[in-house]
Amino acid sequence: MALIIRGGTCYSPRLLGKRDILVAGGRIEAVAGPDEIVCGGFETAVIEAEGKTVLPGFIDPHVHIIGGGGEGGPSTRAPEIAIEDIVAAGVTTVIGCLGTDSVTRHMSSLLTKARALEIEGLSVWCLSGSYEIPVKTVTGSIRGDLVVIDKIIGAGEIALSDHRSSQPTFEEFARVAAECRVGGMLGGKAGILQVHMGGGARGMDYLRRLGKETEIPITQLAPTHCNRNRRLLEEAIAFAKSGGRIDLTAGTEPSQESDDDLSVETAIINLREAGVPSELVTVSSDGNGSCPRFDAAGNLVGLTVASPGALLKTFRSLIERKILTLGEAARLFSSNPASIYQLAAKGAIEPGQDADLLVFDKDLQLTDVVARGRILMSGGKLLARGTFE
Repeated sequence: MALIIRGGTCYSPRLLGKRDILVAGGRIEAVAGPDEIVCGGFETAVIEAEGKTVLPGFIDPHVHIIGGGGEGGPSTRAPEIAIEDIVAAGVTTVIGCLGTDSVTRHMSSLLTKARALEIEGLSVWCLSGSYEIPVKTVTGSIRGDLVVIDKIIGAGEIALSDHRSSQPTFEEFARVAAECRVGGMLGGKAGILQVHMGGGARGMDYLRRLGKETEIPITQLAPTHCNRNRRLLEEAIAFAKSGGRIDLTAGTEPSQESDDDLSVETAIINLREAGVPSELVTVSSDGNGSCPRFDAAGNLVGLTVASPGALLKTFRSLIERKILTLGEAARLFSSNPASIYQLAAKGAIEPGQDADLLVFDKDLQLTDVVARGRILMSGGKLLARGTFE
């Protein structure tokens, strides 16, 4: 069955104006002016988007799809993510990763969950490894994973400057980055090394050294949680101004932030004032990862679970606070991660692209979600359901 999204104001993420979009076979077949698309002879569904805004589906580049956590013992292992929570956040593409725990969480489980979410309607890729070095892989090497496993497009999240990291030497870290570089080249993938940045005093020292002491381009790295504190954000600004990519973590409200926990909104303002090119920045939810709080002695004093819904909430806030325009925000949440992770069919509203589309009303409420041509939300009603829901 074909689908027409009719009469919405489209951002690709550049402003296209009022357009009709024809979807068939999971792809966008045509983008044309109002009433220029006429279908006959086969069944066609229609989403009326008059007075609404149509954007590319969001890409969340850092999600713990089989759950993270465990820092407080077995009862603190976060649960697997549900497709309902992902779709309700406007996310149609996810990059899944492990976290602190690579003992009770495994790469085989991560890959299987990725395939399950794809069957249920999403697009999902994965990263090899967890916080630690040596990196846990499927084939025995990062290079092997990148070459022969379709779903694996990089490695991480390797933890640095954090008491939960494996405390790797610089040489060990550089070898992992080299594996990502060569494996990505051989596998025709981005080969990004995602780096979990903790709040430790060493900050981004290893990332800076990689650019100065090796031939590996810093664009092979994607440090995440860069708005963890103000000092780290300042380092991230310098890293981005030298050409590196950075990822911000949604979830902290501007009204609740401090120098030790900055909101994405504040981080974006600082990045813009510093002249950081917007195409180097992504935002992720850390969905179903744990958010532990430790005291000065390193004791766990609290723990919550991150929500993928933080992504949509942050998107709205950036626009409502007039920090970004609709088109600028669409780049941050769709085309930027598509470009950085080399997801060629994602992040734009163009013929030949995957039909990952979001429809928002005038109040920026999400009304419709289409993922690879399947309607997963219609008129504000969630249609996506996990197999056992």
